[in-house]
Amino acid sequence: MPFNLDRLGDLIIIYGINFVGAVTVALIGWWAAGMAERVTRRALMSASYMDPTVGAFLSSLAYYTVFVVAFLIILQVIGIQATSLVAIVGAASLAIGLALQGTLSNVTAGIMLLIFRPFRLGDSIEVAGKSGTVKNLNLFMTELASGDNVQVLIPNGQVWGGALTNFSAYPTRRVSVSFPIALDKNVETISSNLRAYIEHDKRVLETPPPNIRTSNLTEKVVEFSVQAWSKAENADAVRADLVRSLLAAVQTPSASAEEK
Repeated sequence: MPFNLDRLGDLIIIYGINFVGAVTVALIGWWAAGMAERVTRRALMSASYMDPTVGAFLSSLAYYTVFVVAFLIILQVIGIQATSLVAIVGAASLAIGLALQGTLSNVTAGIMLLIFRPFRLGDSIEVAGKSGTVKNLNLFMTELASGDNVQVLIPNGQVWGGALTNFSAYPTRRVSVSFPIALDKNVETISSNLRAYIEHDKRVLETPPPNIRTSNLTEKVVEFSVQAWSKAENADAVRADLVRSLLAAVQTPSASAEEK
């Protein structure tokens, strides 16, 4: 059979045009997906009643929806018809399902997180051994910013399938500080100084009332514990100041020194 250069040239032109068209559609789809995400996020966030978590998730959904549409158009451009595509997907569905079961579980977990909403954007949480402030929730993963402002990405499957602690869920939090104090210290003076400090700290709530007590008495030390309540956003600062105040109170003269 003779080699037909004209036929080869026609095939190169046809498939070359298809390839250029597919690349063009891919670039337009990539641009349109980003545009759809930005427009959707801007439109949703402009509504006063829209929760930021829902807005972030729906804008992410718009992004991937445009990508899927672009992918289907690319298949049409390169010559794969819808009927052929259905046959291919049907034959490869089991393999695809097994290969993407982790990804699909993350998508399902993301939907469950959106429905039940155990946290919102800006909440401080601890999950899967990581802690930080929630920055974003998309179809596949949850983004946190750690205490030192490092990005932490956790697959949604681990977030939904594990124990989650939300430090911002309730408006108030209990602040607890414990410190061992030598028995030769004047416990009453330390307690009085701490109580005066707590009463003057406007961040400490009056109800429930602060609690100062001693426990775990040994031959050399006694454990001094302070418990107070504050608003959730002030808890870390109140705890740090309580530690400094307790350290300063411990510097008071010992009971034996006062007797002399």
